[in-house]
Amino acid sequence: MTLHIHPEAVVAPHGNTSTASQLRLRCPECQTGAGTLGDFEAGSTFVVACRGCGYLLSCSGGVVRALTVERAAHFDQFMVEYQVVRAAEGRGSDSSEYYLALPYRDLSGINQSQWNIRARTFRYLERVILPSLENRHKSAMNILDLGAGNGWLSYRLALRGHSPVAVDLLINNRDGLGAATHFGNSLANLFPRVQAELDNLPFEDSQFDAAIFNASFHYSENFQKTLAEAIRCLRPGGCIILADTPWYSRKESGERMLTERRSAFKERFGFPSDAIESLEFVTTERLHMLERQFGLQWAVHSPFYGMRWALRPLVARLHNRREPSRFRIYVAEAGK
Repeated sequence: MTLHIHPEAVVAPHGNTSTASQLRLRCPECQTGAGTLGDFEAGSTFVVACRGCGYLLSCSGGVVRALTVERAAHFDQFMVEYQVVRAAEGRGSDSSEYYLALPYRDLSGINQSQWNIRARTFRYLERVILPSLENRHKSAMNILDLGAGNGWLSYRLALRGHSPVAVDLLINNRDGLGAATHFGNSLANLFPRVQAELDNLPFEDSQFDAAIFNASFHYSENFQKTLAEAIRCLRPGGCIILADTPWYSRKESGERMLTERRSAFKERFGFPSDAIESLEFVTTERLHMLERQFGLQWAVHSPFYGMRWALRPLVARLHNRREPSRFRIYVAEAGK
């Protein structure tokens, strides 16, 4: 097997002293302590009963299941439709090399333009944002990878010597947390994977140094609740990072995008893909609102995604089209 590591990807000089097994879990049903991640053996089927309410946290195929029955029902249609769309888009592969090459290359050749965006975002993270955090901590960080998908970001963070925990709703073996097994042979220890919703993370307070929303914050149904939950899990001074969430200067532009996309999905798939009321995009106004509510100050980073991407707003104006989305990276320290 060939390990694909981009030549510009520099592994930080931290030992991979994972502390993930020591992370304390919180029951998603009653919010009391429910053991540690170390209570679950990776790759096995295991069950731990909450001492407070008896809720069963289970582990199957190395993925800890922490989604309540009620919330699983809430997300059921969304997950079914989302997986239909992703499969139609050609996501995933049977080859480990496909996953090991991400985000730099899409070996399937189907979605390379989208992975180019992900790659440029990650290059910026590894060159600018992560080194700053690493210099501050001087040791491996516990990092929440929120909306981890197949776990490629957690894999890259683990290569830098950190201790990521991958969180997502989807657990399938091509596009969800199950696909992360492809990284197992390239890491001394595969990072923990947890099925959970962003608004009810199954971790006790103040255990993580950073929380990264990896192209996922826009799936939130309530930005305040989602952000509050991530901040709860951070140690004082921990870092919030929002990456690859669409930004519009005007709310109306984002709403027009949603109308257009739902119409296109309805025509192609037979459903508009609106089973949950995701907010789908951020605006400067929405970001300022979050700053005021949580006492944050966003540092706004603007990676260069190529000349064609940079010219999109001008081309849209010339052709009298709606404003296109733009991607930025938002970083804030949670003072708590």
